[in-house]
Amino acid sequence: MKRILLKLSGEALAGEKKTGFDEDTVRGVALQVKQLVDNGLEVGIVIGGGNFWRGRSSENIDRTKADQIGMLATVMNCIYVSEIFRSVGMMTNILTPFECGSFTKLFSKDRANKYFAKGMVVFFAGGTGHPYFSTDTGVVLRAIEVDADVILLAKAIDGVYDSDPAKNPEAKKYDEVSIEEVISRNLQVVDMTASILARDNKIPMWVFGLNEENSIVNTMNGRFTGTKVTV
Repeated sequence: MKRILLKLSGEALAGEKKTGFDEDTVRGVALQVKQLVDNGLEVGIVIGGGNFWRGRSSENIDRTKADQIGMLATVMNCIYVSEIFRSVGMMTNILTPFECGSFTKLFSKDRANKYFAKGMVVFFAGGTGHPYFSTDTGVVLRAIEVDADVILLAKAIDGVYDSDPAKNPEAKKYDEVSIEEVISRNLQVVDMTASILARDNKIPMWVFGLNEENSIVNTMNGRFTGTKVTV
């Protein structure tokens, strides 16, 4: 395996505060990713915006404007997290699908590949750049574009269940599940658009809990305790 795309939940990065950032959590992620990079793995990062913004829950804001705020929340997240990554000794760059002045660079596959070749961790912020598409769709799209081998979904929950474990204590956790079953049963690993995109382009996804100790490193070293979504 040469290149992975890691999706980080914004809420998971906020820790117990549920909003903003928990620096110890982010630094812990950075130290794990540094181990992967030091071992020669190329790592791309996508971060959700839920620690700042949940605009779809508001009935008073136009959906397009709400999604634009969400895109900017992901840019803020990537700027912050990339700086923590730099503080532990990694090189980073942030790519967005729209101009952000000097804050980021404009996304292109060639530019991403150039940064990967230099040993940088590449942050893909701003989603797809369009409203009505989530960061789930954004991470699958970028994984396809940059030829990632797998998407790692680091969530506040430790895998894929047949129902919501917060509501159903009898919910069953899958060790492995096909993307077809995810779609047919609407298991909400990622949203439906992202699921179909992953299926059609044969991108596997591994889902695990971000807050479990060394979960990212363990996942890449074969000590995986989450759910593998196969294609």
